[in-house]
Amino acid sequence: MRLAAVASLLLIVLSGCQTADTSGVVRTNEPSKGDVTAFGDAFDGLKTVSDVEYYASDQAVAEAKNQFRAENYGNAGALFYKATQLAPNDGGAWMGLAASSDRIRRFDLSDLAYRQAFRLVGGTPEYYNNVGYSYLLRGKLQDARSNFLKAYELAPNDPTVANNLQLLSSSVKNLER
Repeated sequence: MRLAAVASLLLIVLSGCQTADTSGVVRTNEPSKGDVTAFGDAFDGLKTVSDVEYYASDQAVAEAKNQFRAENYGNAGALFYKATQLAPNDGGAWMGLAASSDRIRRFDLSDLAYRQAFRLVGGTPEYYNNVGYSYLLRGKLQDARSNFLKAYELAPNDPTVANNLQLLSSSVKNLER
């Protein structure tokens, strides 16, 4: 019930964020009503760009990344959510939604987004690094370390992972009880 309320709230927020830009990648294999005859029957039923009735998620993801970099995490989360609705199989959009949710301390939402991201992108260094950072924000240092070490094993030369391990180390040293 609570998840349905959160989803409804996000849909209300997103209704004001729609854009009218029709440029972007067309991701569909639905048949169109038109007839494409230039190459014979081989292309019958393919949709053309002018037939598409929805927008690609690329613009929403680009805008979301800009908002995230500007530390507008609520706006970034709304745009990443929009991208996940436009392209449910976009693992990057799910990762962005999870990271944005972490930054606004909505760990219930970030956990859901991380689960979906894992189904789509698998156990990448970025995935484990982000999950580790999520646990670091929650104060779950053992879980953070475990995930950072998985990321480090997969990408030992990644400076972000190395920095997060160092951040974790300094968090442990400065732990107040």
